[in-house]
Amino acid sequence: VLRKSLQRGIALSTGSFLVYEGHKLISGLAEVHASFKVEEVIEQADYLYGSGETEKLYRLLVQHKNSDDAELLWRLARASRDLAQLSSTSAEEKRQLAYEALECAKKALEKNESNFAAHKWYGICLSDVGDFEGIKTKIGNAIVIKEHFQRAVELNPKDATTIHLIGIWCYSFAEMPWYQRKIAATLFATPPTSTFQEYAACSHLKLFSCLCTADPNFYSKNLLYLGKTYLKLNNKKMALLWLSKAKEYPAHTEEDKQVQKEALELLNSI
Repeated sequence: VLRKSLQRGIALSTGSFLVYEGHKLISGLAEVHASFKVEEVIEQADYLYGSGETEKLYRLLVQHKNSDDAELLWRLARASRDLAQLSSTSAEEKRQLAYEALECAKKALEKNESNFAAHKWYGICLSDVGDFEGIKTKIGNAIVIKEHFQRAVELNPKDATTIHLIGIWCYSFAEMPWYQRKIAATLFATPPTSTFQEYAACSHLKLFSCLCTADPNFYSKNLLYLGKTYLKLNNKKMALLWLSKAKEYPAHTEEDKQVQKEALELLNSI
């Protein structure tokens, strides 16, 4: 009887061990599959982004809005914002998408504070939300926005887009009208300031970065802002150079078309 009990105990223990090990194996395979699936979604998302398939990209990524992966979340933030920029998107949808984008970027930062793209898109989306909350909020968020852009550059010094965004930040404050400067003075002990020279330096750094990394997708808006900056500096020769480049830039997006239109108007005014 004792021998039979021992044999049955050993059999049960062996069975339990096999079930446990089988569960571990299945769990491990599930984790690998989940990891592979995330990479697959990111690869598909990047393809759609590069193809300009904004709506398809959003539909793909919005399915993963509850993901814990920062790479998926910042891409969803970008897709939400890009969808909001389309002329076919209604005013109410633009507002909804702007806040949705900000929430996704914020969640991406919470999941991975060391992700440079999460910082970049949080800054962009925070700026967008300011358009719906008024000039006081927009100016109040200015320092936070620049801090996130600077952190993004620290994490990835070769990201030309973020350097361009810092340049836009500089330009915006250099061009700020007196009443907005008054608001800034009430919000900050030391109000943020900038100059067109500072913007030009930022933009040239961006140009240098693009050349060094052989980036073929040169940003049309940066060309436009360089031209506008040189106009402010009364350097017509350099203004003509960069505005001409902006006008001749191939229009792949609605933004590119707007850049071409504004560049042409400025060239005709010189």
